[in-house]
Amino acid sequence: MNRDQALGVIILLASIAGILIYGWIVFLTEFWQIILKLTAFVAVAGILGILAWIGYTLATTPPPKPIEEIEKELEEELKKTEQQQEKQEQ
Repeated sequence: MNRDQALGVIILLASIAGILIYGWIVFLTEFWQIILKLTAFVAVAGILGILAWIGYTLATTPPPKPIEEIEKELEEELKKTEQQQEKQEQ
């Protein structure tokens, strides 16, 4: 068994243990209300955090150049390359 497989087995077993412990706390202890509130808060905060990160990224990323500008730059570069080739041939 290589390292990746061993890590996979560890993650699998830890996940199953987490499910069992979470189920036990929610259904068989008096802490179920606290755990459910905490779980809901973490889930909502995680989703809203991801949305905030996406919004920040969209707000701070400069817009792409228009296609016309890119085409113009490519044409100029092509002309320069053709001129250099003509000079080298002479």
